[in-house]
Amino acid sequence: MSEKSRRDLCDTYCPHEDKVARYKDRVLEVAGLSELFRALGDETRTKILYLLAEEEFCVCDLATILDMSLPAISHHLRLLRTMRLVKHRREGRMVYYSLADSHILELIRQAQEHFEEER
Repeated sequence: MSEKSRRDLCDTYCPHEDKVARYKDRVLEVAGLSELFRALGDETRTKILYLLAEEEFCVCDLATILDMSLPAISHHLRLLRTMRLVKHRREGRMVYYSLADSHILELIRQAQEHFEEER
């Protein structure tokens, strides 16, 4: 092991039992969050959510804006629906998508603010 990597480790293994016991079960509270971030980790899905944060769109408009095929957009929207990030409504032959709730909008805004700070 290199000297550089040793600086990131404890010199001895001695976990703090009280702290470990307190947090061992609490980490289960975030189980499943990685699936959410995996869904958001795709550039196309992030763009779709960004657009839907602005207003409701039909599948055709999303496909045109993103220069993608209808089946490709539908695939992404299906996954976002499964993750309960977007919802849809049918109006005749058209299907319109929007964000599922304000939590998603807040998540997008927070991410944008963080991204802008890094610039």
